[in-house]
Amino acid sequence: MSDGAVGLVQRRRRVTGEEAKRLVGEYEASGLTRQAFCAGHGLSLASLDKYRRQHRSVARAAGAGRLLSVEVMPGVSASNSHGALWVELANGRRIGVGSGFDAATLERLLTVLERV
Repeated sequence: MSDGAVGLVQRRRRVTGEEAKRLVGEYEASGLTRQAFCAGHGLSLASLDKYRRQHRSVARAAGAGRLLSVEVMPGVSASNSHGALWVELANGRRIGVGSGFDAATLERLLTVLERV
């Protein structure tokens, strides 16, 4: 550095829990890939993944034993649903369970979903 410039080390500022939660929400609503979202927010993939893990842990702990709201879909009745149950997750994914779906399989499915 012959021109007298001093080498500066740029420190990243620490992200608060609320900021991490906001970033996770923005990412999930964005529809972007992790890479694209991180590039647009100056964030590393590792940081986003860490925030997502933390958010899931907090959400899981907060949701333990809570009741979920259920909405009856217009035009769907017991007579035309053929015994099917539909679950729509917060991220918009849907899971359909048809008649004859046994309790043990449903329990395994729910166990997996709780980890997601």
